[in-house]
Amino acid sequence: MEKRLPLFLFLILSFGILFGWQLLFPPPAQEERSQQTRALEQSAPGEQASALAPIPENVIQGEPWSESVVLGQAGDLGHYFVRFDSLGGTVSELSVDGWYDSGLLDDAQRSDTAHWIRLLRPMDLGAGLQGSLVMETSPSSARHFPGGLARVHWAHEWIMVSGQRVGVRFSHQATPEGYRIVKEIRTVPGALHLEVVLRIIAPQGAASEEIKAQAARFRMLPAVGLPESSEDQYYIEPKARKGFMTTDGIEVADEERRENPAPDDLVGDLSGGSTTAFVGVDSKYFAVLLRGADPISTETFKGTNWRRVQDPEWLESHPGEEASAWRGMLVDQELALAMPGPGGEMEYRYELFAGPKDEKLMLADQESFVALMEEDLGFFDGIAGLLLTILGALEGVVGNWGMAIILLTLIVRGALFPINRRSQTAMAQHTTKMKRVQPKLNAVKEQYKDNPQKLRQEQAKVMQEEGAFPPLGGCLPMFLQIPVFFGLFSALRVSFDLRQASFMWVEDLSMPDRLLRIDFNTHLPFIGTIEYLNVLPPLMVVLWIVQQRLMPKPTDEQAARMQKKMMWMPVVFGVFLYNYAGGLSLYMITSSLFGIAEYTIVRKIWPIDDSEQVRKPGKFMQRMKEMQEQQARMQKPQQQGKKQGGGRKKRR
Repeated sequence: MEKRLPLFLFLILSFGILFGWQLLFPPPAQEERSQQTRALEQSAPGEQASALAPIPENVIQGEPWSESVVLGQAGDLGHYFVRFDSLGGTVSELSVDGWYDSGLLDDAQRSDTAHWIRLLRPMDLGAGLQGSLVMETSPSSARHFPGGLARVHWAHEWIMVSGQRVGVRFSHQATPEGYRIVKEIRTVPGALHLEVVLRIIAPQGAASEEIKAQAARFRMLPAVGLPESSEDQYYIEPKARKGFMTTDGIEVADEERRENPAPDDLVGDLSGGSTTAFVGVDSKYFAVLLRGADPISTETFKGTNWRRVQDPEWLESHPGEEASAWRGMLVDQELALAMPGPGGEMEYRYELFAGPKDEKLMLADQESFVALMEEDLGFFDGIAGLLLTILGALEGVVGNWGMAIILLTLIVRGALFPINRRSQTAMAQHTTKMKRVQPKLNAVKEQYKDNPQKLRQEQAKVMQEEGAFPPLGGCLPMFLQIPVFFGLFSALRVSFDLRQASFMWVEDLSMPDRLLRIDFNTHLPFIGTIEYLNVLPPLMVVLWIVQQRLMPKPTDEQAARMQKKMMWMPVVFGVFLYNYAGGLSLYMITSSLFGIAEYTIVRKIWPIDDSEQVRKPGKFMQRMKEMQEQQARMQKPQQQGKKQGGGRKKRR
């Protein structure tokens, strides 16, 4: 009674279960809020109101100022286009050289900062446009900085090294007799991060009642306005992240953007761990992450919150879609800074990574970022990481990621060929045996058609006598390829190496192949308008169907009906995968062509031996037979004793 399904059907069924589970059971919104989060929610309107309120007359402000500058050296890491703003002493815009908005640019276009990947931009957070690295006071620090820190203009000066600008030094002192806070933001030659230094300076000779050593808390926004870096509908971006240390290593807490969020789902905690490794926001391919540069600065990280905000820039190009405009994610990081006594000074040093999620570059900058890479790869991170390593090695040989995917597919299928061949031989021999045994099963079925229990017993007896059970290794190739499929699925979804990697007409293997723009409106739910004609997914479906038709037909009637019903499944999953990465379609197409070649070419040259083999009872079956005989011998004396005892009379 063969009930074996073709390999690719098993794979897409497995994928369907995973896809359906995520679709039907998305991550629940956080219903419970910590005391800190509820306090933030309740205080947010008041904070915005105070920010919009007139600044006290006795508050000292700098002059309004904003200027753009290119920092670093061309061709080196850390070559940034930065716009500084005195309002809040922030980085209002930041773009990074070396990665561009298109893979088809010439040298002149690559030197134009307009094509550099933009990582930060100002956003309206409820009190006007605001930039990154903005700080705001809390109740414990507000009395030292009346008027706050976010809505006042900070004084500024350029930081010069060897006659070159490397950053800006902002400073703010609310009152002549109060504390002064200094914020330095500068590039580091050859590094993909900005150095951020905070200094708290107490004035000389101040009254001890006003100035004394104590702790005060501030809030900082490391990254504002990180845009989406891909149009991949399978990867929701941007995400708010927090890496924290545990006894088992570094783990990552995150929250992704959500369209049309509920009013009570606009802010929440990123909790976990007593020591924070990094916080920030990342997209599919880029990240902006803040971390302490030394143990003392790392200890200043306290509570972390995520926040959803609307993206006015996106809404401007999508009028009337306010519900979908919640595309921005922020991280509010609480910093506990010790305030020095009279004449004292405290310094805290941080580093703001701003660059691509390239594994080598991220790990070279900070080893703790490996947790972020593993989080992106998901459950199959080990296999996905191995596949990416092999892909990288193959690309180094052939010089093209598309050819590397094809070679990887051939290597996987070639390695599994001996196992697959043995499985196919066993199944072919089983099919031959079932053709001989099937009449006996039909006779038993006819004889006991009115007694289902007896029918099952007799059918099992026939199967056992004939040794006609399906071979145990028949499904082994399926299980061996499933991890490869899902590992590659995860790897192609987030691999930075495949970004803008071209192959034939495909400009980006991490995206659909998009041969032509058609804007075809299907008027169907879940499908809607098909913007592009993708050639690879339909070709993949056709090859799946061809491969399925070449499969041996099951001898069991029930299995044959099942196989016939499953013929439509390739079309369904072709729809699901229509807008997925072209690299995955390339893998599946190559795998299907290999399978078709097995059935049409290899089998003609090297036919499979489907002759029924002489039955050799295995050790298990022999042991079962011995146990049955032993049990029968033990039961025989007992039955004879019962017969003899049955004629005796009980004594009174």
